[in-house]
Amino acid sequence: MNYFFSCKPLVAVMLATGLCCFAAMAQEQAPSAMTLHDCMEYAVSNSTKMRIQAADRSDEQWQRRHAIMQAFTPTLSAQTYAYNQYGRNLDPETNTYNNVTTFHNGYGVSAGITLFDGFQAVNNLRMASTSVKMGASKEQQERDQICLATMEAFANVLYYSEMVQVVADQVETAKTARDRAVRQEELGQKGHADVVQMESELAQKEYLLISTTNEKDNAMLTLKDVIYWPADEELIIDTTVREPLCSSVETDALEENAREFLPSAQIASFNVRNADLGLRSARGAYSPSLNLYGGWSTSFYTYPDRSGYVTVPFRSQFKNNGGEYIQLSLSVPVYDQFRRRTELKRRKNALVRAEAEYDQTMRDIGNEVRRAVNDRDGAR
Repeated sequence: MNYFFSCKPLVAVMLATGLCCFAAMAQEQAPSAMTLHDCMEYAVSNSTKMRIQAADRSDEQWQRRHAIMQAFTPTLSAQTYAYNQYGRNLDPETNTYNNVTTFHNGYGVSAGITLFDGFQAVNNLRMASTSVKMGASKEQQERDQICLATMEAFANVLYYSEMVQVVADQVETAKTARDRAVRQEELGQKGHADVVQMESELAQKEYLLISTTNEKDNAMLTLKDVIYWPADEELIIDTTVREPLCSSVETDALEENAREFLPSAQIASFNVRNADLGLRSARGAYSPSLNLYGGWSTSFYTYPDRSGYVTVPFRSQFKNNGGEYIQLSLSVPVYDQFRRRTELKRRKNALVRAEAEYDQTMRDIGNEVRRAVNDRDGAR
C-alpha cells in the first residue's frame, strides 16, 4: 500500500501551505539510499502505534457484528440436568408426594427475541457503525502524524547535512585568512592583534562545525527513532535536492478541503453523530419493551430403590414428556431509582460537549491552514 498517498489529506494541506517550499527528492538516486517516500513507508509499516490502531479497529468491527446480531437475531440456549431426590418428594408419575428416591433427567431448548425496545438496538447498531468509520479516521490520523514526523526528521537531517558542508567551507576560509594574517604579520603588514582576531574567528568556526556535526548526528538518531529503524544499523538517505516548486493556492479552498477531508474533522463529526445516537438510545429506554420467547423441554425419571418397578424406556419418556411453550412479554418501565434519568442527562451533556468540540476543531483547522499559508509565504 502506498502510505505516502494514503496520508494525502493532511499532507496535501501541509505541502500546499508550509512544506511546498521544502526541497523535494531527485528522481535519480543510489539504490541503497532511502528517499523520503521510502522512510514514510518504512515508518508506517513498522510503527507500534499502527499495530495498536489495527487492534482497536478489530475491536470496533467485532462490536459492530455484535450490535447486528443483538438487533436482528434471537438468543438461543440449551440446557440439561440430572439429579437424585431423596426423602419426601413429588412423584412425577402420579403427581403425589412419596418417600421414594427418584432420579430426574431433563432437557430443554429455548429462544427469545426482542420485538421492540424503543429502537435502542438500532441506535446501538448505528453507533457501532459510526465507531468503525471513526476508527478508520483515527488510523488515518495516526498515519498522517507518522508521515509528518518523518518529513520533519528527514528535513532536519538534510538541513544539518548541508550546514555541516557550509560550516566546513567557512572553517577552511577562516584557516586561509588566519594563515594570510600570520604571513602578513611576518612581513610587517599586520599587527599581532589582527592575527589573534583571525585565530579567534577560526576557533568560533571550528566550534560551530563541531556543534553542527552533533546536531546532524542527533537529527539522524531522531529520524531512526521516528521510522523505527534499528539504532545500531546505518541509515543512508538520499540527500540530493532540486529546485523547490511553490504554487499559489487559495486559503478558502484549503480551509474547505481541510474541514472535509482531515481525519480530525471527520472524527469530530463522528463524535457528534454518536453522541446524538446515544441520546436517542437513552430516550428509548423510557419506552415499553416487547419480547417473544419460545421453547421445548422433556424429562426422564425412574425409581432406583423401588423393587419390582418397571421403568418406562427413555425413548418413550423423551417423546411423551415433551412440551412446548410460547410467550409474549410486555415490560413497562416504572421506577428504577433514576437510572434512566441519569443516563439521559449524561447523554445530553455528551452531545453538548461533542458539538462544542466539533466547533473548536473546525476553528482550529481554519487557524492552522491560515497559519500554514503565512508560513509558506514567509519561507518563500
